[in-house]
Amino acid sequence: MRSDLHNALLLFDKPVGWTSFDVVNKVRKLIKTKVGHAGTLDPLASGLLLLCTGGRCKSIEELKGLDKEYTGTLVLGSVTESYDLETPPMPSGPYDHLTESDLKQVINRTEELLWQLPPMYSAKYHKGKRLYQLARAGKEAERLPQQVMLHRAELLEVRLPEVRFRLVCSKGFYVRSWVHDLGQQLGCGAYLKALQRTRVGPYLLNDAWQITDFVNFVRGTAHDRTPSAGTAC
Repeated sequence: MRSDLHNALLLFDKPVGWTSFDVVNKVRKLIKTKVGHAGTLDPLASGLLLLCTGGRCKSIEELKGLDKEYTGTLVLGSVTESYDLETPPMPSGPYDHLTESDLKQVINRTEELLWQLPPMYSAKYHKGKRLYQLARAGKEAERLPQQVMLHRAELLEVRLPEVRFRLVCSKGFYVRSWVHDLGQQLGCGAYLKALQRTRVGPYLLNDAWQITDFVNFVRGTAHDRTPSAGTAC
């Protein structure tokens, strides 16, 4: 096994259905060293996840502070308790009257400070427990709004009730909360159907490992690859 994997920044394309900790545990078992991730990605989201190994774990907090870029799909006219598809959609309000111009006015934004309430179905801690653990037990916890930065939001495609978007945001930004709040602004409700993280700071999804490819590489059943960003940097 290559020794540089024990002191590396590794880029992965997290699949839908995997938690960030699933990826961490998989890599830790493969390379048998300390591994941590630099920013949680929801189980129902896919895309770029940064992992640090060995001595590079010291840089995790710095990496967490980098801006993130996402593409996603929201659905108008319905809401969910989790703000995504972890819980079932419920009809909320009519959306047929909305035009692309209406949606652009609400979605297209640059450099905007926002106050967000963390979703109950999130990994944020409350008195030693994850909020999603409390939510799944039918409990509600007091949450305080937090200030985040939306650097850029852009409408990509409209196929009602679905709307595709791209956004760039700061650390601590909840895309699900942004979608939920947007639905409230439009008066019809909305939930997040799909989300992919495409960039973290200078690191790109295109340079990331697929889990299976990394497993084969570590086990010696695949050749080394370039560029090296997804391997060890």
